[in-house]
Amino acid sequence: MPDTEKKVVVIPAKPAAEIRQTKRLNVAAYCRVSTDEEEQETSYEAQISYYTEKINENPEWNMAGIFADEGITGTQAKKRPEFLRMIRLCRKGKIDIILTKSLSRFARNTVDSLNYIRELKLLNIAVIFEKENINTLTAESEMLTTIMSCFAQAESESISKNVSWGIRQGFKNGNVPMHYNTMLGYRKGEDGQPEIVPEEAEIVKDIFENYLSGMSLQQVADFLNARGLVTKYGKKPWTGANIQLILRNEKYTGDALLQKTYITDCISKKTRKNDGALPMYLVKNHHEGIISREQFNRVQEEMARRSSKRRVADKYCKTEQGKYSAKFALTELLICGECGAHYRRVTWTAKGFKEIKWRCINRLQYGKKVCKCSPTIDEESLHKAIIAAINEFCDVKGDVAEILRQSVSEVLDPNRNGSVLAAQQRLDELSQNMDELLRLATVSESSASAMADIQRFSEEMKGLREFIEGEKAKATSSEKDTEQMRTVLERLERQDFSLSEYDDVIVRQIVEEVRIVDKQTISIRFLGGMEVTGRIW
Repeated sequence: MPDTEKKVVVIPAKPAAEIRQTKRLNVAAYCRVSTDEEEQETSYEAQISYYTEKINENPEWNMAGIFADEGITGTQAKKRPEFLRMIRLCRKGKIDIILTKSLSRFARNTVDSLNYIRELKLLNIAVIFEKENINTLTAESEMLTTIMSCFAQAESESISKNVSWGIRQGFKNGNVPMHYNTMLGYRKGEDGQPEIVPEEAEIVKDIFENYLSGMSLQQVADFLNARGLVTKYGKKPWTGANIQLILRNEKYTGDALLQKTYITDCISKKTRKNDGALPMYLVKNHHEGIISREQFNRVQEEMARRSSKRRVADKYCKTEQGKYSAKFALTELLICGECGAHYRRVTWTAKGFKEIKWRCINRLQYGKKVCKCSPTIDEESLHKAIIAAINEFCDVKGDVAEILRQSVSEVLDPNRNGSVLAAQQRLDELSQNMDELLRLATVSESSASAMADIQRFSEEMKGLREFIEGEKAKATSSEKDTEQMRTVLERLERQDFSLSEYDDVIVRQIVEEVRIVDKQTISIRFLGGMEVTGRIW
C-alpha cells in the first residue's frame, strides 16, 4: 500500500537582498553635515567621494544618485531638500537600497527617523547604516533602529544645550552678534568692530525723523523708494515691515539688548519672544550709535501711542481718540470743545459739488442727543485759521524758546534733589530712634512716654515717605516733559515754521491740540504749553 501520510516540507525564505539578485539594484547614498563651516567641508566632500566609489565598484549595483544636504540640521526632515527628493524617488520605485554613514546622519529626530524607515520598509527598500551595521529589512532592525534613533536625538539635544549655554555665556560677557549683511548703517571694520557706513547712516536718520514727523511706516517706505534708495537686501523695495524693524532696533543707539527671542527646543526650532522666561542682557555703549537714545525712546513711545488708538467708528466709547492717521494730522489733533470727542474729515456732496468738512464724531454717530451744538467746519477755512495761528506763534517763538529754557532749568533744579535727600536722611534718623523707643516701650516705667514718641515719629515717617514717593513720581514725569520741551526748543531754534500754505508735517511737529470753541473760534495749544486763539472766517 503506497505511503499516503501527509507531509509538510518547509522551504526556507530567502533574505530580501537575495530575492532581488535577478536584477541589478538601484543604490543611492545619503550624506549630510550639520554646519557649513570650513572644517566640515572636507567631511562633506569625503562622504560623496566614498559612496560614489563604493557604488560604482559593485557590479550588482546601479548608481541611483548621491543625495547630499550641506550645512543643514538633521532634526527636521522638512528642511532637507535633498533628503526629501530621495524619498520621492523611493516612492516612485527608482531606488532599492539607501546607504548612509550612521543613524545620526539620516535623522536626529526619533519620530522622523522611524516614520521614514517604516515607510521605506513597506516599499521593500533597505536603509543600511554602516556605523551601526543595521539593515532595516532584517527582523531585528526595528528595535535597534528605535534605540539608536533615541540616542541620536538625545545627542542632538545635548549638543543644542551646550551650544545654547555657550551663547548665553557670551551674552553675559557682552559679546554682541552684529548681522552686517542685514543691518543697514554698519559694516565690520578692520579692527573687527562695528563701523558706521555714512551713506547708510543718513538713511537710518531719515527713517527715524520722518516717522517722528508723522509719516506712517508705509509712507516712510514709499518716501525711500521714491528716492531710489535700496535696502540692505539689494534691489528689493522698502516695505513698512522693513521700516518697523529698523525703528525697533536698539543697536542704532550704540546699545545692544541680547536674548530678545529664544528657541524652544532643538527639534521644532520654534522661536518665541522672550517675555521674561529667560534673562536678557543690555550691553551699553557697545559701538558708536547713529541716533540718540532719546530719539529712539520717542519713536518707541510714538509707536505705542499710534497702536493704542481706537477706531474712529467705535460706538462703544463716545469720546475716545480715533485711529492714527498719517494722512491728516487734524484727525488726532482736532477736538470738539463741547463733548471732547475728536473731529472727523468728511466729504459732502451737494448739487454735484464736493466739499470737505470736519465734523464731531459724536455728532456724526449719535446726533444732538450726545453733542448738541458742535459746528461743522469747512476745511479750507480751518486751514487758514491754523496757518494764521502758527505764524502768530512764530512771531514770538524767541520768547517761547526762552520760556522753555527756563522751564527746563526749573525741572532740573538741584534743590529738588536736595530736599529729597534731606527727607531721606531724616527718615533714616527717625528709623534709628524708633528702634530705641521700641526697646524703651518694653520697660514699664518708660512705656507711656515711649509710646507717645513712637506715635509722633510714625506720623512724621509716614509724611516723609509720602513726600519722597511724590517727588520721585514728579521727577519721572518731569524727565519726560523735559525731553519733550528740549525737542520743541531744538525745532524752534533750527527751523522756520512760518507758513504760506497748510502743512500737516509742521502741524504735527509743533501743535499739541486744536480745540473748536465755536463756529468762528479755535484754540491752538502748541507743544510746550503756549496757546493761541484763532479766528475762522
